[in-house]
Amino acid sequence: MFKTRKEIVFVILAGIFITNAVVAELIGGKLIQIGPFVMSIGILPWPIVFLTTDLINDHFGEKGVKKLSFITACLIAYAFLILFMAMTIPAAKGISPVNDQQFQAVFGQSMWIIFGSLIAFMASQLIDVWIFWFFKNRTGEKKIWLRATGSTVISQLFDSFIVLGIAFWLPGKIDFDTFISSGLIGYTFKLAIAILLTPAIYLGHHLIKKYLDEDHSKKE
Repeated sequence: MFKTRKEIVFVILAGIFITNAVVAELIGGKLIQIGPFVMSIGILPWPIVFLTTDLINDHFGEKGVKKLSFITACLIAYAFLILFMAMTIPAAKGISPVNDQQFQAVFGQSMWIIFGSLIAFMASQLIDVWIFWFFKNRTGEKKIWLRATGSTVISQLFDSFIVLGIAFWLPGKIDFDTFISSGLIGYTFKLAIAILLTPAIYLGHHLIKKYLDEDHSKKE
């Protein structure tokens, strides 16, 4: 490990991918308001997940993204297991700066939300990979924007509605109209971010390719 530049790049991208995915799940319980729109603050780290997914897809292939997605899903489940254990252990009264009620108010997410977020994550990642390679097999190395933005636009449509449907609509916490409107708001935000990230995807692709090409030139 870490003997080649390609291994270093993969570990860095994988670390960024996993960190942002786990953090997004942990902070998802807080709602924020942007103008008239209300959405989960957990949306904020996802653009970085989109970016690293596309870069890993481009430089390490379909299998690299799928394996990393399964590993990340397991780590998210592990994080929630540790949080569940932490919530069952009472805080030290009069000593702990955070009491049980405060801790559970922040981290005490229902099993529906946990289950919904994991299903949505895996479904959107697998869809993203399939669409990415659908476009790349037809355009080759050209039109990075098409495979990167196109795969994100479609995969996040599923992600936005799956997590809301499983976590809130199916248990009866929101009605169907709220489910549709909330899903569309979240999806629109993700769509806007995906489009704005297009220059960053080109920059990341260029820097990684240049870094790996330099390593290849030295070996020759």
